[in-house]
Amino acid sequence: MSGVRVLVGTRKGAFILTSDENRKEWKVDGPHFGGWEVFHVKASPVDPNRLYAAQALEWFGQVIHRSDDGGKSWEKVGSEFEYEGEVGQHQWYDGSLRNWVFKRVWHLEPSLTDPDTVFAGVEDAAIFKSTDGGQTWKELPGLRQHGTGPQWQPGAGGMCLHTILLDHKTPGRIYVAISAAGVFRSDDDGETWKTITKGLSSKYIPDPTAEVGHCVHRIAFHQSNPDRLYMQKHWDVMRTDNAGESWEKISGNLPSDFGFPVEVNSQEPNTVYVIPLTSDSERYPVEGKLRVYRSKTGGNEWEPLTSGLPQEDCYVNILRDATCVDSLDPCGIYFGTTGGQIYGSSDGGDHWDTIVRDLPSVCSVEVQVLS
Repeated sequence: MSGVRVLVGTRKGAFILTSDENRKEWKVDGPHFGGWEVFHVKASPVDPNRLYAAQALEWFGQVIHRSDDGGKSWEKVGSEFEYEGEVGQHQWYDGSLRNWVFKRVWHLEPSLTDPDTVFAGVEDAAIFKSTDGGQTWKELPGLRQHGTGPQWQPGAGGMCLHTILLDHKTPGRIYVAISAAGVFRSDDDGETWKTITKGLSSKYIPDPTAEVGHCVHRIAFHQSNPDRLYMQKHWDVMRTDNAGESWEKISGNLPSDFGFPVEVNSQEPNTVYVIPLTSDSERYPVEGKLRVYRSKTGGNEWEPLTSGLPQEDCYVNILRDATCVDSLDPCGIYFGTTGGQIYGSSDGGDHWDTIVRDLPSVCSVEVQVLS
C-alpha cells in the first residue's frame, strides 16, 4: 500500500485514517479498543506495519498493545512498569513530598533503527525502554534519580513525561520534556541526564529562572538540524540553536503564547507551527477562531492560517500530542481537537480540510507515509 496513514488516539478508542498521496479522500477505520482511553499510538519508523498503542482504563490500569500488520490485528504485550532502585520523592502542589507512583503511559517513541525497541514516557515522570517489542519494560533510572528530582512537581495534567525525541544525527542523544520540571538531555542512551533550561523563565514559580519547575508543554525539531529545538511552554514559545544549552523567546507577534503543540515543517527546517489558546484558564482558541500560526523564519514573525478552519464560535482545545507532520512534499500537517475533529492540510497549512469531525475527544495524532 502507498499513501498516508494517520493514527489517532482518543478518549474512547483508536482510529486509523488512510489516504493516497494526494491526501484528499480518507477512509476511517475504528474504533480499536473501543471504550478505552488511548493516550498514544505510534508506528516504528523502520517497519511500517509495527504499531504500538498505550491504553488506560480506570478499572484495569495501563495496557500496551502491539500490531504487526498495520493495525488490522493487535496483541496485548507487557503491562509491567516498575521503577528501579530507590523510589525517592517529588514535590506536590502544596510543596509537600510524595513518593513516585506509576499511573499511566503518556507517550511511546519507537527506535529509529530497531522495530523491537521502544521508549515510554510515563506519569509520575519516568522513562522506560523495551527491547523485545513491548513485552518487558525496564526503567532508565538515571533520569528520575537526577539530583533535581525532589523539586519536580505536577502540572495541571499530572507530573508527566510527555515528549521523547531521539536525535537522528547524534547516536545516544535523547531529549525529554516533563511537566512540570523542564527539559532534559542524555548523550549516553539514557544512562545520565542533564537539565537544559538556561534561558527559560516562568513567572508562576518561586524562582522564575530556576533550574527546574518549568511547565514545558512540547518540544520538536527537524531531523536535518536536531540541535535547533522549538518549545511550547506553559507561557512562551522558545527556540534553542545549541541542543538546549540556551533558549530564547520567539513568541513575537502571536496573539497568545499559551498553547500545547509545536511542529516543524518536514521540508522547511525554519518553518514552525503553533496553535495559540486564549490563556491557561481559557483553553480554547483566541476569540473563538481556530487559527494555526506559522513562522517561516524560525519564530518571532508569525502568520495565521485560517482557510478551511472555523472562524467563529470555536471553543475546542488541541492537546500536546495531537499534531503531526508527514514527510511528503509539500508537507502535510494534521491536528485533532477535544471536540473530535481531525483537520489536515496537504500544502503546508495554506488550506485545511476536515478529515473527520465526530470522533471522541482526541488525545494524540501521528502519521506515517507508506510506500
